[in-house]
Amino acid sequence: MLSRLTRLPRPTALAVCAVPVLALFAVAVFAPLPFVIAQPGLTADVLGERDGKAVISVTGAPARQTTGQLRMTTIQATGPSTTVNLPELLDNWFDTSRAVMPREAVYSSGGTDEEIEEHNLEEMSKSQSAAEQAALGYLHKDPKDVKVELNLADVGGPSAGLLFSLGIVDKLDGDGSGGDLTGGRSIAGTGTIDADGKVGAVGGVALKTQAARRDGASVFLVPKAECSDARSELPEGLRLVPVTSLTDAVNALRALNRGEPAPSC
Repeated sequence: MLSRLTRLPRPTALAVCAVPVLALFAVAVFAPLPFVIAQPGLTADVLGERDGKAVISVTGAPARQTTGQLRMTTIQATGPSTTVNLPELLDNWFDTSRAVMPREAVYSSGGTDEEIEEHNLEEMSKSQSAAEQAALGYLHKDPKDVKVELNLADVGGPSAGLLFSLGIVDKLDGDGSGGDLTGGRSIAGTGTIDADGKVGAVGGVALKTQAARRDGASVFLVPKAECSDARSELPEGLRLVPVTSLTDAVNALRALNRGEPAPSC
């Protein structure tokens, strides 16, 4: 290879070729890249109110007065049609309060901004339905008799499912012994849930732990498969509890309330 380079035309010919190479490099630097920039988003207490209305409303069974908080967590990301170029990516790459993520990891459905928003709201609606089924199934309550209304429609995606289920359990049964499932703490977490109570992985866990601690949580429930991601930027004072199911989560919170050993990442 070196021998061929020594036989290139005289330097003036190389100079002629250098201009388009530099131009291509400049275009590459400022070209849009398939990434989004994300940061910790809002958290919401599913045991509380949203816009003056209870997030969880129960009919057909007595609802408990609860203490403590169960905070679902989110990330805030640049929009699907927002362009991110190389300088912007590098500016945020080493900022621990932000994350550079592949666009498809955040907006997997594709489509226009409006189509993606509609898809995310549909996913939240499905998540709420699955959360209700999982919680009532766990409590052995007939969904024909007990109705649950969830009021958090302005947040998209399925990752609040676990916290919705826990909120329903706390509203109806507490810790099963007359106390609060939260033990009066501020508990946060994330995770999808299916109708059988199985917890699934989500994205942006390291950012969600930051949002949780910022808003006062001391315990964070995380899908077990994402323990390493959650530990990567773990804020001081936040305990990680890995879960694979609604039953896992309830048992872990009960153990914490009794001062007994609980799983940890």
